[in-house]
Amino acid sequence: MVIELAEPLSPAALREFRALMVGLSSHFDEKRPGFFDVNVPAERLGVEDRREEDWRKPFPLPLLGSTSADEELTALVGFNPQREDWRRPFLVYLMGPGVGDESIFEAEHADEPEVEAVLGFRPTHAVNVSAGCNGEIDHVATALLTAAVMDVIGGVAKAELLDGQVSVVAGLPGVLGIADDDWMVLGTAEFLRAWVGHPAFRLVK
Repeated sequence: MVIELAEPLSPAALREFRALMVGLSSHFDEKRPGFFDVNVPAERLGVEDRREEDWRKPFPLPLLGSTSADEELTALVGFNPQREDWRRPFLVYLMGPGVGDESIFEAEHADEPEVEAVLGFRPTHAVNVSAGCNGEIDHVATALLTAAVMDVIGGVAKAELLDGQVSVVAGLPGVLGIADDDWMVLGTAEFLRAWVGHPAFRLVK
């Protein structure tokens, strides 16, 4: 999930952003100013994780040859989405001119006139919130973590939609607009929290 920003973060906002991530994290590693490799327990976001401690998703059969399913899936997506990661790892990082990951920012923001029309501005920077886990609780945690960051630094959330989800999100509070032929929604932190509370909530992963 991405938070679009209309201007660079001030030094004060960057300090508040860092303080938030330190406070929420059970593990905190700052790769560079504004780039945080963290583990965020769901409980610190106000979510109760009710699963049993020994719960595990089933593993698929090996995909190719002698390579294990673990290795194959990890090679494809960077982590194994079939195994639950109780650490709840996230990469949360500021990107854009002068701060880092400029090429990623440029690639993700190339030719988005419809998005810019909804936003009312051309993003100068963005914050990417990327989860290294893919359970239902992790989708909830990702949205709530994004909302918590927005409470501190502002910005507009941009999230991809699954087929048919536009009818779910369109009427929620805080929605600013739908773009990309109904495959993308833009909204406020209020929208993210309202979406999490909807029975049909699910992020694209």
